[in-house]
Amino acid sequence: MKKIVLSLGMGMLMVLSTMAQDHQMETYCNPINLDYTYMIYNANQDISYRSGADPAVVKFRGEYYLFVTRSLGYWHSTDLTNWDFITPEKWYFQGSNAPAAHNYKDSVLYVTGDPSGSMSILYTDNPKKGDWKAVPSILNDLQDPDLFIDDDGKAYMFWGSSNVYPIRGVELDKNHRFQPVGKPVALFNLDEAHHGWERFGENHSSKMEGYMEGAWLTKHDGKYYMQYAAPGTEFNVYGDGVYIADHPLGPYRYAPNNPVFYKPGGFINGAGHGSTVLGPGNQFWHFASMAVSVNVNWERRLCMFPTWFGDDGLMYGNTDFGDYPHYNPALPQYHGAFRGWMLLSYQKPVQASSTVDTFSAKNVVDENVKSFWLAQNNNNQQWLQIDLQQAATVYAVQLNYHDYLSNLYGRPAGLHHRYLIMGSLDGETWETLVDRSQNFKDVPNDYVELSKPQKVRYIKYQNIEIPTPHLAISGLRVFGLGAGEKPASVKNFKVQRQADQRNALLTWQPVKNAQGYNIKWGADANHLSHSWMVYGENELLLRSLDDHQDYYFSIEAFNENGISKLLTPIKEN
Repeated sequence: MKKIVLSLGMGMLMVLSTMAQDHQMETYCNPINLDYTYMIYNANQDISYRSGADPAVVKFRGEYYLFVTRSLGYWHSTDLTNWDFITPEKWYFQGSNAPAAHNYKDSVLYVTGDPSGSMSILYTDNPKKGDWKAVPSILNDLQDPDLFIDDDGKAYMFWGSSNVYPIRGVELDKNHRFQPVGKPVALFNLDEAHHGWERFGENHSSKMEGYMEGAWLTKHDGKYYMQYAAPGTEFNVYGDGVYIADHPLGPYRYAPNNPVFYKPGGFINGAGHGSTVLGPGNQFWHFASMAVSVNVNWERRLCMFPTWFGDDGLMYGNTDFGDYPHYNPALPQYHGAFRGWMLLSYQKPVQASSTVDTFSAKNVVDENVKSFWLAQNNNNQQWLQIDLQQAATVYAVQLNYHDYLSNLYGRPAGLHHRYLIMGSLDGETWETLVDRSQNFKDVPNDYVELSKPQKVRYIKYQNIEIPTPHLAISGLRVFGLGAGEKPASVKNFKVQRQADQRNALLTWQPVKNAQGYNIKWGADANHLSHSWMVYGENELLLRSLDDHQDYYFSIEAFNENGISKLLTPIKEN
């Protein structure tokens, strides 16, 4: 192992050991690390922010294409894990919202929302080149469209983004420029009076009407699974539910395990307005939107979760520990299983080279994407150092940059992040864990799995170069395994259903040395398909239940050493 000596602006020389970073990672970690496009809020408010939302993923010739709202192009992957941006040769929708795509007759078909004018279908048989052509004027005034062509060759368009109107659908005539056949059919609408998770606001706390949007139809084993998002993209409780039918135009019946995709707790929240694709090894994956919502409500990132269809005919997703490392789609034998690496950095002591106002260094270890550390400068003298308080084995690191007054718009050329992550047992002798000193890629949510796990106590981020005028970081997240004991099982866990049956109060006795708790529930004791990570509390008012549905609940405690035994599910009182 090569030894080098560097000055890192801390008034001392530190010994570093370089280690290779070029290896095939087995895991991924939400939010997905893409070179997200910078947006403009509107013509009158010049606010700079990155965003990726409303993902539409399509499989074409054994590879994958990812279309995202207002991204000035799209991404390509061979494995659903590593993505490269494609700037198309010809592109009609520079400001496209909520896109949809479909593989049909050896071409990729693409359509995007335009609530104020006519729409076209784009198509190409070479999406890597992007020589798109248009079939003009098929439908008018559609938002959040979804194009679906069935096995029998019949085509359909679905759409809806409203706190008033339902998801609707209509058959299309492929032989006549995809013109509508007959009148649109209203499929279903929100039912907030009975479905607690469809209520608007953070933690479903608002009395405003929720939004229904983002239709996406998946066919499996002869049944049609219409996914839809609610209640609002900027909230922690944004998720995707499912209705099921025997025909694309219904009638549709509500799935009893809704919301199928739901991630309200943890570092970054949200799992709504997505698409489902058959990935490597014939395993299904669901891509969706997560909220940052600091600069504007529409500041978002993307996520993906493993998906499957049960013997009961229901669609299931798994968001357990949904922003911790999981096996990636390139290893279909694991189908996205949790890797078991815990968060070592949570609420640990942290120091910084400099700080601005209240944007403290402790914000990088608080498991909240909305808070961030802000350095006084963006130069190579800036650093962060976390004391894990005891030696632990580090397997991976995730570095999440924040856009503070970035003043960037669109896709400027040459954006990249260069940095080092170092580890030490004693705070004096250091070795390089992550070497991005020669990285010339844009990696705003960089996740790196170490080629070889390292036992360290101290973690150090050393900035080299960033593309933004300010250095701001919302999360320096260190994953691995501590050397201590797992927390004991939770005791005195109680679930009290409220007078409003959409709500339940969950309480439990705090567990010594627990970082937090993972609450699981479901309509079937054998399928606790929903989860909510809670840090620093021993109660949760859950407002996401269906009032006509019985539920079973369980809980487990976790810390940097592992997870306690999951309690036997209990039925609510």
